[in-house]
Amino acid sequence: MQGANIWHQQSLFGRQVAFAVILLCCSATAQAQLFRWARQHNPNYDERKFSYGFSIGIHTTSYELKYSEQFVTKKFDTIHSVQPQFIPGFSLGFLVNYRLNEFFDLRLMPKAGFYSHRLTYFYTNRTTQSQLIETTMVEFPILVKFKSMRRGNVRMYMVGGFTPAIEASGKNDVGNSFGSIPILKRNLSVDAGIGFDFYFPLFKFSPELRFSRGLVDMLGDEASVYKDPLSRLNTNTIGVYLIFQ
Repeated sequence: MQGANIWHQQSLFGRQVAFAVILLCCSATAQAQLFRWARQHNPNYDERKFSYGFSIGIHTTSYELKYSEQFVTKKFDTIHSVQPQFIPGFSLGFLVNYRLNEFFDLRLMPKAGFYSHRLTYFYTNRTTQSQLIETTMVEFPILVKFKSMRRGNVRMYMVGGFTPAIEASGKNDVGNSFGSIPILKRNLSVDAGIGFDFYFPLFKFSPELRFSRGLVDMLGDEASVYKDPLSRLNTNTIGVYLIFQ
């Protein structure tokens, strides 16, 4: 009898859940229809061949490293491990958008990015030593934007492309006399992201989430006690951009 009662309760609960899901689906459908037929702001905005704007970005970035063959030699047997750390930064830039067709745009987004990268060296005697590399990069993202159909005053999109970058200024803070890790003054990354266009009466606002993976080995050629245990450094960046057009 107890088993039958439990089965009956589960059946009732399943029906309640199904009923709630149906109500939510109906409500979402109704809201979508209202949203779709809402009054559009700037209905012809995306028909412009060229449009311009600016962006404000916040990001977190870190190196991805690969150990060299020297890391396992007796020379570096006191190093237990090297660990990168994600550090926040920000960027400021401009936007030039060229309309290719209804669903594709080509966009150039030159910007100045302020980055900090930290590598922490852990030693077998339980001490640590950090390398902090601070750089200001001039970047030139070249992106293709794929847009969905506009629904009311919202449109979803995806972006992808490449970002060449050169260093405008930089500083390597070590805090000891053993030298520093050499870092190249240029980079090239592949980018991919997703965002939404929100249309307002006087402008378009687009929050965007973008991931960047560096393709260039950032290690320089100069030998040092910090560089020799490593064979490769690549940048990984996660950024949130607020774009106004």
